[in-house]
Amino acid sequence: MDKLIVSLDVDDFFQAARLIDILSPKVNIFKVGIAPYVNFGEQLLDKLRSLDKQVFLDLKFHDIPNTVKNAAKAAAQKGVFMMNFHCLGGSRMLEAAVAGVHEANISPMPLLIGVTILTSMGIEDMKDIGLSGAIHDRIISLANIAKKSGLNGVVASAKEAKIIKDQVGQDFVVVTPGIRPAWSVAGKEDQKRVLTPKQAVTEGADYIVVGRPIVKAEDPLAAATKIIAELESNN
Repeated sequence: MDKLIVSLDVDDFFQAARLIDILSPKVNIFKVGIAPYVNFGEQLLDKLRSLDKQVFLDLKFHDIPNTVKNAAKAAAQKGVFMMNFHCLGGSRMLEAAVAGVHEANISPMPLLIGVTILTSMGIEDMKDIGLSGAIHDRIISLANIAKKSGLNGVVASAKEAKIIKDQVGQDFVVVTPGIRPAWSVAGKEDQKRVLTPKQAVTEGADYIVVGRPIVKAEDPLAAATKIIAELESNN
């Protein structure tokens, strides 16, 4: 199974298209986030479909249930591999999202992933928005809501992957952003809870999302190849 997802968080379509062409020999899953989707999303999806690549549509839907249902249906009809929803929208919203995807009647169905606590957030950030308690307790609570609502998994820090698997289920998918290879010159930047690729999969991550360490590397293909080799190593 492909575990690496490369984040196409770049400024223009031509830069994104160039990266896709460079990485295509090794990378099969690409993440399209909010900014690139707003700027040139349809061009980007067309490009990825033309190369038979899989798309993680990272728009983090969070709205009233009917609006999210319609958005999820529309996203599924674009043939994406994975999409996500803020768990803080509640079970009714998440259940509506699942219903929207079923209405799209697409086979295979995309993976539906809940966003728990953003990896940019620490305990003080949680307090600011009225969330109390330990981060991992809140994440487990949200992951359980996601599973009961019919989602396939969650986005969470690799540091919470093992506990999610243990308490929610081994078949519950964990997608981990904030991944930084030890050799990467890219620092943590706005991520607070990070691990290396190998550490992430050892903790139970099913997919890892890598952006800057690949996108900003002098040789993106070499960087991606190095990460894939690390993921596949037994050491």
